[in-house]
Amino acid sequence: MPGSDPSRPLLLLGLIGVMAGIASVSLGSSAVGLLDTLQVLIGGGTELQRTLVLELRLPRTLSAYAVGGSLAVAGALMQVLLRNPLADPYVLGLSGGAAVGALLAMLAGLAGVLVSGSAFAGAMFATLLVFGLAHGRGSWTSSRLLLTGVVVAAGWGALITLMLAMAPARQLPGMLYWLMGDLSHAGNPWPALILLFVVCLLVFPLGRTLNVLARGPLQAAALGVSVRPLEWLIYLLASLLTATAVTLAGSIGFVGLVVPHMLRLVLGNDQRLILPACALAGGALLVLADMLARVIIAPEQLPVGVITALLGVPTFLYLLYRSR
Repeated sequence: MPGSDPSRPLLLLGLIGVMAGIASVSLGSSAVGLLDTLQVLIGGGTELQRTLVLELRLPRTLSAYAVGGSLAVAGALMQVLLRNPLADPYVLGLSGGAAVGALLAMLAGLAGVLVSGSAFAGAMFATLLVFGLAHGRGSWTSSRLLLTGVVVAAGWGALITLMLAMAPARQLPGMLYWLMGDLSHAGNPWPALILLFVVCLLVFPLGRTLNVLARGPLQAAALGVSVRPLEWLIYLLASLLTATAVTLAGSIGFVGLVVPHMLRLVLGNDQRLILPACALAGGALLVLADMLARVIIAPEQLPVGVITALLGVPTFLYLLYRSR
């Protein structure tokens, strides 16, 4: 498919995303028929069905789509920035900073938007901390940035363990659910969707330049690419996407690692195609994972991060075996 019409895989992924969204708003502890769901979406249906679909399931489905697409695009950008196919959105410690901010807010008795705001502030602080430490007195390299991120992430992990050990027993379930990734309390999905759309618009014209940068900074500089400003832009956009996703749903693993790998095996390594495909495929994947989290042990719900881990580990091992 690398040499085929690039619009075909994008249209297919978009169709899969729409079908996954319809299935997500139809299925749950109380199922709504497909025809009833379509009637609700066009303005019909009973009051109960409209409440169930439009007020409860549709916002959660849109949140899942925004989070999955954001993590997949951020993972693809991080892999270009670090020239490392095993990089993911959390490799530089953003999720750890967000988790520390959110858990501190929970320990202080805060809830709702204040927890989300604290998580976003923690993620942004982690971004600035890693960038500042990696930059030092001079410039930074991708290996130095990666090593700094790994060390800072380990420090965040230690703080998280300390807070969990000191937290009151009544607060532990909510804290653990947040750490595992959970969409049941996701807020307004539109800011995350708008950010994802804007980032895709910004990076699409840079696709050819990103292809050059993926071959290495020296080759990119020799071909006239302004390497340092481009790397700063990639780091900023990936950090914003990751921080927004973590703020909305907590730490959800494997989406930003598996989706870019899977698409590169099928579509090739052209960033002009990979990045929009990541937005579509990542969103559809997390919508399906969240649907499974809601229906497997209904009426109880699983954290969606558990589902992505159960799906992501064998999938990633298979992809590594196939690309051997």
